[in-house]
Amino acid sequence: MSESSSILEVRNESGILILTLNRPEKLNALNRAVLHAIDAQIELAYTDASIRAIIITGSGTKAFAAGADISEFSALQPHEAQLLSQEGQLIFQKIDKLTKPVIAAVNGFALGGGFELTLACHIRIASDNAKFGLPEATLGLLPGYGGTQRLPMVIGKGRAIEMMLTADQADAAKALAWGIVNAVTTQEELIPTCISLLNKMLSKAPTSIQEVLRCAHLAIETGGTSFNEEAKSFGRCAGTQDFKEGVEAFLGKRKATFTGK
Repeated sequence: MSESSSILEVRNESGILILTLNRPEKLNALNRAVLHAIDAQIELAYTDASIRAIIITGSGTKAFAAGADISEFSALQPHEAQLLSQEGQLIFQKIDKLTKPVIAAVNGFALGGGFELTLACHIRIASDNAKFGLPEATLGLLPGYGGTQRLPMVIGKGRAIEMMLTADQADAAKALAWGIVNAVTTQEELIPTCISLLNKMLSKAPTSIQEVLRCAHLAIETGGTSFNEEAKSFGRCAGTQDFKEGVEAFLGKRKATFTGK
């Protein structure tokens, strides 16, 4: 077994790629090898039409990912630290921009880079023992994989700054109340809940899914000014056979059968 396959377990369930961070002895901390393994699977998802959605989770019951691997930080010089930050940002941007649904199934601790990884995913579902936090300020750092940019967009500037500057953790109940996660369930039901949600999404027209994700990303990237792009996407959808099928099914009071054409 290669190192990449041992630190990131990959399985495909009817087109849903389940990526499991697999360093339980390190609470699934994100080192460069793990990031590169994730990157390889995300790159594959961009080109492999058989991959329709992704779930990212952690092995064991204690942690999704308890931060970055601090042992890799100790000897970093400023320029090296900047390059490391940019590398992580680039990988997480690929997740964010993917036009296939990506869910973070958060089982246990999601701290530092682990929390930032969940923020790059489109949706977050948490187990009832999940805890979220950004402790970088306690190390004399700041969240460097996109956390300072994404968290304010998810929960608002005030709460985001509070989390980042106090390093306080949010449990599953607070994460749900603050909008960090979409839902909370048990550890046993976490992956089945994610699969059920994805199957509901994937029953819709593939072009609609792609264009919704693309436009939603653009909305964040441009501050909600991409109305022209939304109109173009609306036009593209209207030119598909799936649009015709959807309208006919609605008028005929039957369930639509979409083909992705």
